[in-house]
Amino acid sequence: MSTTLHGKSILAGVLVESAGRGFQAISPLTGEELPTTFQECKLATVDEALIKAEEAFVVFRKTSPEVRATFLERIADEIVAVGDALIERAHLETGLPKDRLNGERGRTAGQLRLFADVVRDGSWVDARIDTALPNRKPLPRTDLRRMLVSLGPVIVFGASNFPLAFSVAGGDTASAFAAGNPVIVKAHRAHPGTSELVAGAIARAATTCGLPAGVFSMLHGSGEEIGTALVRHPLARAAGFTGSRVAGRALFDAAAARPEPIPVFAEMSSLNPLFILPGALRENGDTIAEGLKSSVTMGVGQFCTKPGLIFGIAGAEMKAFAKTFSEKMRTAAPGTMLHEGICKSYQKGLKAMGGVKGVTRLGVSEAEGVGETLGEPAVYSTSSSTFLKKPELHEEVFGPFALLVEARSLDELLEIARNLEGQLTATVHGTGEDLAGATELLSILERKAGRLLINGFPTGVEVCPSMNHGGPYPATTDSRFTSVGTAAIQRWARPVCYQNFPEPALPMELRNQNPQSLMRLVDGRLTRDALPA
Repeated sequence: MSTTLHGKSILAGVLVESAGRGFQAISPLTGEELPTTFQECKLATVDEALIKAEEAFVVFRKTSPEVRATFLERIADEIVAVGDALIERAHLETGLPKDRLNGERGRTAGQLRLFADVVRDGSWVDARIDTALPNRKPLPRTDLRRMLVSLGPVIVFGASNFPLAFSVAGGDTASAFAAGNPVIVKAHRAHPGTSELVAGAIARAATTCGLPAGVFSMLHGSGEEIGTALVRHPLARAAGFTGSRVAGRALFDAAAARPEPIPVFAEMSSLNPLFILPGALRENGDTIAEGLKSSVTMGVGQFCTKPGLIFGIAGAEMKAFAKTFSEKMRTAAPGTMLHEGICKSYQKGLKAMGGVKGVTRLGVSEAEGVGETLGEPAVYSTSSSTFLKKPELHEEVFGPFALLVEARSLDELLEIARNLEGQLTATVHGTGEDLAGATELLSILERKAGRLLINGFPTGVEVCPSMNHGGPYPATTDSRFTSVGTAAIQRWARPVCYQNFPEPALPMELRNQNPQSLMRLVDGRLTRDALPA
């Protein structure tokens, strides 16, 4: 296995010629161009990739759970086998610490193996059977059976802030493969070498498992040209995206404008509001300030679950908390941001916040940092009245920034909560007494966010069956789904009902003998039992 980079797109296992335009990754650590010129693919390659994917879909969707599970596990093994070369290249391209990247590689492999378990169990297809009732009056009921089936070719866009866990072989790709869909990845331009190394691992796994080569392709190119062309292609059936609201909405609109619209599951903008109630401020203010500093600055504030809005009720406790928190942020070290574009956007966001009348800068990091694209931790403050009047204060500043908002009463906190946009998370810190009086606040936040936390911090997402990583717009484009956890597979499937089918013509999952021992809903009762022949 070679770890030498070639800089070309991978079309169904084959390296393809470029459109004549090349680019190089730039290290955020040094500002220098990294070795290897990456070649943007031709627009014609998009068409070829989708045609190959559609051809592969005919075969891949019919593969057994064991074949798909083995494929996922093989991808995990191949990624791990790339070894230190993957971590080193990802470090150079993103500036992320190697320890963090080692952990992210572990998460990526773990996600793939988790979905292998999901596929083997098979119950994700949500099989439902209502047996025939020929003697029912006044009308008989015919035999009805329903399950989820795969959609077809899925487009996945690599994310800048998670070059492994949310990119080429990340959760979108793993869950789409698990559901039986081919995947075409549009590699992120900020970490093309990392993308190529992982893409090679997937291609090798497909070959080893004897799958059609069109089950996977990875293309280099601009999002505006290649990304949009992928989403608009008539053979694409769905897309997954993690990034900015502007880019996510552009893809969503392009997909909706097609003659045959397709779903785009875009995770975009979230400020992850955190409410600190009076009792918690009084009893745990210093502890909350320390935990909040760590959460806001984790990963240089480049986590989609970073708490960017902090709300509390004005008074002595809130004043003391603001002082303690701002001091901690002033001593927090700046960190290297993922690339120059994100760094410039962060600086622009801080400048815009500081220019809003009624907003005060409480503290900006005074510590030294190393790197070309440094993000300095910062905290500003404002009143609830200013926050409610100024829509620009509701916009995400992607980086280690937080805005403290002081309300005059619990009623004002409720008004603020009602005026928030959709969020990935919402957090409430409170004592038992606080929480007993905060039922209305929690009820409002339940409609605003996809994950609610009590006395914790939202950074860090557990990959497990009960996790939800999604939320009302603009956090995501479809709040019914998650991009993390086993339920993510549901994005890439659709229900089909089979009416009055003879037993041999039914999918295996719906046959009477239940050969896979699935958990099924039979005549309104969950069971793994077989039906009478």
